[in-house]
Formats: sequence, C-alpha cells, structure tokens
Amino acid sequence: MRKIYNRFFKRVIDLFLTILALLLLWPLLLIVAIIVKCDSKGPVLFKQERLGRDGRVFRILKFRSMVVDAEHTGSGVYSEKGDVRVTRIGRFIRATSLDELPQIFNILRGDMALIGPRPPLTYHPWPIGEYTDEQRRMFDVRPGITGWAQVHGRKGVEWHKRIELNVWYVDHVSFFLDVKIFFMTIFKVLRNSDNVNSGATVEIPAQETNEVEPATASETVPAAELEPVAAAKSIEK
Repeated sequence: MRKIYNRFFKRVIDLFLTILALLLLWPLLLIVAIIVKCDSKGPVLFKQERLGRDGRVFRILKFRSMVVDAEHTGSGVYSEKGDVRVTRIGRFIRATSLDELPQIFNILRGDMALIGPRPPLTYHPWPIGEYTDEQRRMFDVRPGITGWAQVHGRKGVEWHKRIELNVWYVDHVSFFLDVKIFFMTIFKVLRNSDNVNSGATVEIPAQETNEVEPATASETVPAAELEPVAAAKSIEK
C-alpha cells in the first residue's frame, strides 16, 4: 500500500491540492508579487538550481527576499537575523514562509511534491557525486516544500543529521506521515520557529580538520557548481 501511495496517489493528491491552492491563493500571489516588485529593484522571483528526484537538477522558484546581487555582498554565509541584504518585505515573507509560495509551480511541473526532503543546492552540502550510497537514497522521492527534517529542527539541523532524517522519511513515507508533517509544518510556521540560521550547517569530521570548532559551511555559494565553499557568496534560505 505504501508503494502504491508513493508511486501514484501521492502525486494525484499533490496535483489536486496544488491546483486548489492556486485557485484560492492567486490573489495573494499577485499581491506579494506586486509588493516585492515595488519594495526593491529587481525581479519578483528568485530562481536557484537544486537537486531533485534521482539527483536531477531543476530550478526552484521563490519570491525574491533579498536585494539584487546579494550573493556578491556580505559574509557569503547563510542569511541571518538582521542581515542588511534582506529587503523590508523580504523579512516579512521569510518569517511567514510566503516566499515559498511560487513552488506551487514547481509541484505542477513535477519537480517537487508538497511533502518530501527539501532539495539541496547542487554544490552544498556537497556535490551529488560526494553523497554516499545511503545518503543518495534521499533522492528516491520528489523533494518537498516541507519535510520530516524541517519539522525536526528546520534550519538548525546539521546536514549529516538532516540527510538521515530525509532517508528515514523515504523509508517510511505514507499518507498518514504526510498528513502529520503537513500539520506540524503549519504549527511551526505560525510560531515562526527554527527559522533563523545559526551555527555550522556542515560539521567536518575531526580526522579532516585540525580545528577545534566545526567549520561553518555555507549554503550560499556562487552559482557555479563545484566551486569551493570557502569562495561562496550566493544566498539560500
């Protein structure tokens, strides 16, 4: 039954709910788009390459919440509380997760699902070729707008643990689990919990570094894939 749900009914439910959401939320989408455009110079949408099902690359859509060329300014790390690169309306749509709404179109195109592992960048936490066989299993399902890792820490979860949670989801995906994640997500969004980047996102094993503290790797690396993370300056939320 779980396999039938994952292979067929999950997609049908996603399409039904997404079309319904689009019919109900199109005025909100239009309003947010207008405000983003009026608030600061630049495009309404932010597009970024991510890894999807089977490791395929697709372009995720979000409402732009940062100034143009934000990837070339600042520290080159995750945006954090008080980051001056975040626009006025950007702070609001991030806090309310309204910036994620354009991913409705990613779902309609088949790139994503409502529930599933959040799609990682093509180069962070590491390139697709550096995932272990066990870690690559997180790509056996479509990535989601929200997922099991997001309701268990969201931005505060280090990537090795985040991938473990994603693989656990792949092994246990079911209708009832997706419903549980859906309502847990609503609760977290309403509380705006775990929505600030803090600490290292990738911990380097002790045998690979002489540093006492774990190195802070950034999900905010330049658009070019496989570039060293230390040289990175692009933004991801």
